[in-house]
Amino acid sequence: MPERASSSPERLTAATARAPEKLTEKLTEKLTLERRYTTKDFTALRAYVQRIPPAVIARTYYDPDEDAHAATPGAMERHLTTMLDALVALALAHGSTALAEHLRASIRQHGHAKLTAVTFRMVTEAAQLAALPPRADHPIGAWLRPRVARRLKGEGIQTLGELVAFCNRRGGSWWRSIPRIGPGRACAIVSWLRRQQASLQLTIEPDVSSVEQDGVPLIAAEWVEVRRAPKVMGCDPSGGPGGNPEAGRLTLAPLERLAVPHALSGAAGENRATAFCYIQANHDLDAVRAYLNRFRDQPKTLRAYTKELERFLLWSVVLRGKALSDLRVDDCEAYKDFLKAPDPRFVGERFPRHSPRWRPFASSELSSESQRYAVRALRAAFAWWVDVRYLAGNPWKAVNDPTVIKREHAMKIERALPADLWRKLRDELDVRSAEESGATAGEQWRDGRNGVQWRAVRAAILLMGDSGLRREEAASARREDLRPSSFGTPERPVWELTLVGKGHRERTVPVSAATLNALRAHWRDRGQDFGGATEEDKQSGPLLSPVVIPWTDTSRRRHRAGQSKEGGQGEPANEAGYTADGLNRLISRMVTELVETMDALSLDERVRLGQSNAHAFRHTFGTQSVADEVPVDVVQKVLGHASLQTTTIYVQAEKQRVVEEVARYYAGVATHKTGQ
Repeated sequence: MPERASSSPERLTAATARAPEKLTEKLTEKLTLERRYTTKDFTALRAYVQRIPPAVIARTYYDPDEDAHAATPGAMERHLTTMLDALVALALAHGSTALAEHLRASIRQHGHAKLTAVTFRMVTEAAQLAALPPRADHPIGAWLRPRVARRLKGEGIQTLGELVAFCNRRGGSWWRSIPRIGPGRACAIVSWLRRQQASLQLTIEPDVSSVEQDGVPLIAAEWVEVRRAPKVMGCDPSGGPGGNPEAGRLTLAPLERLAVPHALSGAAGENRATAFCYIQANHDLDAVRAYLNRFRDQPKTLRAYTKELERFLLWSVVLRGKALSDLRVDDCEAYKDFLKAPDPRFVGERFPRHSPRWRPFASSELSSESQRYAVRALRAAFAWWVDVRYLAGNPWKAVNDPTVIKREHAMKIERALPADLWRKLRDELDVRSAEESGATAGEQWRDGRNGVQWRAVRAAILLMGDSGLRREEAASARREDLRPSSFGTPERPVWELTLVGKGHRERTVPVSAATLNALRAHWRDRGQDFGGATEEDKQSGPLLSPVVIPWTDTSRRRHRAGQSKEGGQGEPANEAGYTADGLNRLISRMVTELVETMDALSLDERVRLGQSNAHAFRHTFGTQSVADEVPVDVVQKVLGHASLQTTTIYVQAEKQRVVEEVARYYAGVATHKTGQ
């Protein structure tokens, strides 16, 4: 063992060997109330016993800015020797007789207890009362290594209680936003937190760290049976102040995990049809799934209808206490009222559908348009069930739609960029796309300033801003659908892209030369040949695709098909492009970077750019093309509007801009005259 820096620990240990009982009692009290040794201290002391230099221990296990005893090697060694002697004193009092005799013999021979790895483990086990259990208000630096603690503090996490709340709020993917915290380290942290739940007096939610199979937590495979909420007289059902918390707890689950008690299943519903049923549905859940199966090829519609039906089904079973096929007109009217102010227990933050904290509503304030949409979606579902002879009648037929104020403009086009800002943005994207980064692929993914990511963003923004594409259309656009137009000339070539847009309507849009050049650069980054104008060298694949795949199970699974090669061509097979949400996240992240770092922007322009999203670039095309006197019917066809009336909103927006600019001019003239 390294030589002691102070003689006081030796005297303490020798004295303890002679008269352990009284001294140990005082020392135990001091350790418990003042010293507060943690698991990190025990780990550091184990390294000290194994002859690791104090300087290395201080650098590995402590943060000198927070732990004064780690400021110098001497201070570190004094801290460890004091702790070691204290543990020996406790082991003499609370350990086995054999251990006590061994320690006393070592003290008599060496002047202090000389420990091996085995005896150190025995000492620490006998002296566990010296370690204060963790509490929710303890700083994370007291229990986690400095590097981990610093990364967590970067997310604003200071205490163990805040760490538990962060994990519970984010669910199983809580670690993804924290640099250098991978799944292995995240699992170790959560496992330790679970072991400390009793002392922390906090609970780690089941889905925070659960075993996954094919990227899906196994907890998501469990069926959840929902029951009617208990009615307790004289208590607040929400479990608030003065209420009964047990009465306020509800078990809720999304449709794919939902199980309903037989009494509320609708197997013998009052509204069940007696005639031959066209679908094999033994109960209401079967009928709901049969209806949703009609929209399996329309993902957005399927998602919207699933949301409305599972909300209604949960309300019917849990709050109304009735099966879906038992509902009457007064029940439907009650649900219409419920939509105006959903029960707080049905409302929560957005969580994955496999999370036990998932809730049907993300907001307690539904717009009148959302309420009307819900009523119409339910009316259509019940009408289908009547048509297929599952239900005898449609109670929603007697329910009026919620009143909706007809807006002057249904689309929010105020986020469209002004012409000057749009030009500045395009120029800045060209500059940043030309920058080359010497970083590795992994560093490129973490560093948003590299040219690879900027070239992908430039291609996406120009597709939307020059061709008026929606983000879903840009994400699904494919190379084989992009070709030179027959209406172009050698001097002025024109390319066009055919795509299927909203409402499954196919349309063809022109593609600018700037967009084409941006796409070629993006394809070079992907290591693929964009191809030319002839059919022979025509390529296939998504126009936009991630260059660096994030190290997540979901991303790897989605892009795994692109790892194989097709017959000798050396190109990825079935390459997966961006999802609409993934493309939106990429654009949002890079636009935020521009707002923070882009020069030559006024304060108003920074605010305007910061408020823009992916859809804003489609609106930018609408407003700018109308301002440049492109015929409205042409703009309508490019944007894919079903009605010309929708496109005229951009004309009104341009008129509003003209009035605002002239009004600003008038104000300047008036000010100038007043000054004279």
